[in-house]
Amino acid sequence: MIDFMFHMPTKLIFGSGKLKELANPENVPGKKAFIVISSGGSMIRHSYLNFVQNMLNHNGVESVVYNKIQENPILDHVTEGAAFARQHGCDFVIGLGGGSSIDSAKSIALMANNEGNYWDYMQAGTGGKKTPANPALPIVAIPTTAGTGTEADPWTVITNSETNEKIGWGNDSTYPTLSIIDPWFTMTVPPKVTAFTGMDAFFHSVETYLSAQRQPTSDLLSQQAVQLINTFLPEIVAEGQNIEARTMVSWASTAAGVCQSLSSCMSLHSMEHALSAFYPQIPHGAGLIMLSKAYFKHLTPHMPERMIDLAYFMDVDVDALPEDKRPYAFVDALGTLISKIGMGDLTLESYGVKKEDCAKMAKNAMETMGVLFACTPVEMEEGEVVAIFEESF
Repeated sequence: MIDFMFHMPTKLIFGSGKLKELANPENVPGKKAFIVISSGGSMIRHSYLNFVQNMLNHNGVESVVYNKIQENPILDHVTEGAAFARQHGCDFVIGLGGGSSIDSAKSIALMANNEGNYWDYMQAGTGGKKTPANPALPIVAIPTTAGTGTEADPWTVITNSETNEKIGWGNDSTYPTLSIIDPWFTMTVPPKVTAFTGMDAFFHSVETYLSAQRQPTSDLLSQQAVQLINTFLPEIVAEGQNIEARTMVSWASTAAGVCQSLSSCMSLHSMEHALSAFYPQIPHGAGLIMLSKAYFKHLTPHMPERMIDLAYFMDVDVDALPEDKRPYAFVDALGTLISKIGMGDLTLESYGVKKEDCAKMAKNAMETMGVLFACTPVEMEEGEVVAIFEESF
């Protein structure tokens, strides 16, 4: 039986050169923007911030910049950013940069319009499980990486550094009002970041295809995104100035983001959130890569048909394989893709992860992001989660 809801309220503008659409007054939801960028300086160094501000100036829109966002965004910066947005009277928020900046922009937009602490509204872990009284301020998402898909979904992932909890949250008001996806602005992303973000999009696609929440539209978009990333991600890691390939991966990332709105990720993301909550120096995409082969190997016997589908999407000649090898063809193809993008040597040890932490990371994953375990069509006990962490070393 097919049973689903389709709710996708974000206006998406996609294509090279399309960031100029920010100068169109119909696309600007306010008169004073709070622009959220990372602390790394790339938005200033590459003049992306200046470009956005010039587009806003065409409409007489003022802007205030907040530039403290880290690779794994934290609660303290949401609190501080929201206070600044209120102080300066900003009436909408722009997330400019990678997923961390856009996720932070969503959370700041919510808290600029609500009382209390952002963690009051977390629905898991030590969160207060409250419901916000007011919607978020309007959000404009401008991604400069191709990976998170946060421009096409309501989700925002923030870490509480005091409790080592990295939790995703969102409601209808945290969908971006407008997202402009301009592949030209991904051209300066270095190879390693290109690989990490691209694999984040890949796992969004794979997980939403396997998820218990899957539905017809997410299946189609997941299939296309897996094919595009498998084909074009190695190309743009090797040659970042290939705009055609960059465009394909940008679309795959956005398509995977739509899948997260229509379906759901699974417990691989829960496990990575726990990993980088305890070890915040680990980029999200790197964490997913390091856990992925053990994770999907564990799932394969429980859902062989869907795993075979994924291998087909990665252009594997599954029919030429012995029947007992076909369900595992996806895991083998995944290993090949990871090697092609130069990430075959990634290890948890190189990031300082201790094997004795596996039990507490498993517990954290199930307590803070249990909702994604519920979306996993294979019931997983805590001991199995510990085993996957251990097998990833």
